[in-house]
Amino acid sequence: MKKIIFIFIVVLSFTACKKENKNVDVKKETVKTEKLVSFGKKITADNFVSKDKILNTFKNLKKGDTVAVKFKTKINKSCKKKGCWMRLDLGDDQETLVRFKDYGFFVPLNAQGKEVIVNGKAYLDVVTVDQLRHYAKDEGLSEEEINKITEEEVTFAVESDGVLLVE
Repeated sequence: MKKIIFIFIVVLSFTACKKENKNVDVKKETVKTEKLVSFGKKITADNFVSKDKILNTFKNLKKGDTVAVKFKTKINKSCKKKGCWMRLDLGDDQETLVRFKDYGFFVPLNAQGKEVIVNGKAYLDVVTVDQLRHYAKDEGLSEEEINKITEEEVTFAVESDGVLLVE
């Protein structure tokens, strides 16, 4: 019985040491890469496309179409009250409005200007005047600027289930 306990302790010691070495290797790898902060569903920082390809995808969408997308770009604007939406750069003076699935997560209030990898579903959306005014208020625009919004907008939209923010 003593031999069995001794063997168990020796095996346990080797296993514990091996586990510790794995953690050291992981830390070395994170130092070498950009720091990524995850929001929503856990996604990986691979297999994404450029903003140019996403813009072409949006241009080929018809009303009612939905396409799974994963792309990397810069945040032009974001909600400054809760972090509940973002407007992302698509190039060619185009943007996409990103909202988060089931209002389930938010991005930091200071996310504007940072790069993100977004995973979700792309589609064409009609944003009402009330919604546009709400977004303008969240963005911190003046009452005068908000009142200038008088027409709905057809926009490129993404319902995101996961975001990686590049720090």
